[in-house]
Amino acid sequence: MKPHAAKTFVLTSTSPTLTRKEATAEIESLGGKVTDSVSKKTDYLVVGEDAGSKLDKAHAFGIKTLTEQEFVMMLK
Repeated sequence: MKPHAAKTFVLTSTSPTLTRKEATAEIESLGGKVTDSVSKKTDYLVVGEDAGSKLDKAHAFGIKTLTEQEFVMMLK
């Protein structure tokens, strides 16, 4: 089982190489779930440029944040 199966991800802002649609499709194809807002049930926040309030909320909840590069490596 992949470490991201059955995990909940939130994607922020823009990403230089992956569109939100591509990232969502990849996560879902591997058994993960993507939501629009950060909550205590969020497992990972994938941080793009200008993450803003989602990043603040993730830090407040102690949620693991991933750069796009870390996210891509996790999917492999």
